[in-house]
Formats: sequence, structure tokens, C-alpha cells
Amino acid sequence: MSASPASPPGPKLTPLTPAHFDTVAKLAREIWLAHYTAIISREQIEYMLGPRFSAENLGKYVGAHDRWMYVLEVDGAPSGYLSYALSGKPREIKLEQLYLLPALHGRGIGKYMMGVVEKHARELGCDTLMLTVNKRNEKAAGVYRASGFRVREEAVFDIGNGYVMDDYVMEKPI
Repeated sequence: MSASPASPPGPKLTPLTPAHFDTVAKLAREIWLAHYTAIISREQIEYMLGPRFSAENLGKYVGAHDRWMYVLEVDGAPSGYLSYALSGKPREIKLEQLYLLPALHGRGIGKYMMGVVEKHARELGCDTLMLTVNKRNEKAAGVYRASGFRVREEAVFDIGNGYVMDDYVMEKPI
């Protein structure tokens, strides 16, 4: 009788370390170019990717007590990333980023990642989870609405170099 092969591991989130910086930057570029070119210009994407995924910026998450970043692995391969932080408002946490490779959409992995954020937020005493999402990012906004978020306000953020983010600020009780 032969042993059955081990089933491949499911999604796994690992806290960000400096060894992950290049992996996260590469994942971000791949995911953002696949997703955002229909919403914002490639030039704006490139402008946003550079500073956000610099070693200096990513380093702010390593060992921090007010912000967290994780690398997602699915079946042992880097497949996405997640970051969130205390928002500065009492009892509120902000989902900053929740991204996974397009081939993994629709498998419940995003829901799993969101669940990790919500659990940690409750452990921290937070009762509100908020995020911003581009108004033209209808797919993501729809997913957030379906998971209990509502639009708190609309906001336009000047991100420099002539670019703005025209977003919904969404929230949900947790």
C-alpha cells in the first residue's frame, strides 16, 4: 500500500522581513500592472509603485507595533501581500493593501486575508475597519460591499506629480 501524496499547503501569511522586500515589490508590480491599467495610467502606477515598495518604506512595517505587513504564499509560492495599520482614530484600523495574483481570485483567499485583519483588529480593541478604494475599481468596491463595508465618504487625495486618487472611504463594524 503506497502512501497518498501530501496535499499542497493552502494560503499562508508570513510577517514581512527584509528578505521579503524584493518579492513584495515584484508581486506588487505584477498585480498592479495586471489590474490598475484599466483604472489609472501606467505612468501613475509606476509613480506609486516606486516609493511604496522601497526598502525604506517597507522597513517601517518590520517590528512595528502600529502597522503590519504579511507576504501571502499559496501552495508554497509567493502569491500576494497584505498590510494594515492603526488609523489614528480611536478603535479604528485601516486596511492599506490586500492583493493577490489574479489567477487566485475567486478562491476565498482574499476573504481569508480579510479575516486575519479583522481578528487582529478585534484583539487590539478596534471595532471599525476602514479602507480606501478607487471609485473606478468597481470589482474591489463590490467585494468590499458584499463583505459588509459601506461608503463613509468620497475623497480625492493629491499624491503628487499631478496625480490624484479619487476614492471611496469605506468602513465596516467588526
